[in-house]
Amino acid sequence: MAGEASSQPAKASGVFRIGGDLPVVRLGYGAMQLTGPGVWGDPKDPDEAVRVLRRAVELGVTFIDTADSYGPFVSELLIAKALRPYADDLVVATKAGLTRSGPNVWRPVGRPEYLRQQCELSLRHLGLETIGLFQLHRIDAKVPLADQLGELDLLRREGKIRHIGLSEVSVEQIEQARAIAPIASVQNLYNVANRQSEEVLAYCERHGLAFVPWFPMATGELARPGGPLDAIAADHHATPAQLALAWLLRRSPVVLPIPGTSSVAHLEENVAAAEVTLTDDEYAALTRAA
Repeated sequence: MAGEASSQPAKASGVFRIGGDLPVVRLGYGAMQLTGPGVWGDPKDPDEAVRVLRRAVELGVTFIDTADSYGPFVSELLIAKALRPYADDLVVATKAGLTRSGPNVWRPVGRPEYLRQQCELSLRHLGLETIGLFQLHRIDAKVPLADQLGELDLLRREGKIRHIGLSEVSVEQIEQARAIAPIASVQNLYNVANRQSEEVLAYCERHGLAFVPWFPMATGELARPGGPLDAIAADHHATPAQLALAWLLRRSPVVLPIPGTSSVAHLEENVAAAEVTLTDDEYAALTRAA
């Protein structure tokens, strides 16, 4: 039954090598929901947050995604508290370049000195010497892209960053970025019900870049009673959200979904999606439906 988590079901999703040399299990974990809803977001439940992170690793998750603005820094500090010393195969990815001044008020900040400062703080808060994947959370239109990525590339050459990623970008922006620095990943909004980043995903496939879909479990109208997700989920004894994750894992070998949650029970349900195998007809039906 898909809703029952076995010992390490995440590994059933397979492995992808970020940047060609950093292997991660494809079904990861997104740590944004560990923090509270406010600008200065204390953990909703600090003890449960620690349990969630430790359980994720127990279930075979080796890729955890966070950002300096989640809290700010609360998520990174929780990860360090729960998981240091880190397992050799665990990759903690973080981001900088998007500040939060209200519950839903976000502003890009791409000044080189700011990005360097945030990287140094993330290293300290996570307790790492090198961040495996450091992502530019948003491109700042007020700062030359060469300055933003040039600073990240300098941090990479200094050994503080292993790989550089982008977030919420177009194909044109990826190409501009790759002319400045090596890019290993792209994190865009993408799910079974929202595929506006289809061209970006296709580009990532062609060039071997990791594609990290955020908001991966959104199902829209597909999960309505009698809808395609609802019907197929019943056949698999799974939830529509699990099927949404299974569809992403089937969609492309470069896709690394990062479902997030602040509860152990929900985490186990999400990770169990790696064991859901869609038939060709089911996959095609879900693809057509959206």
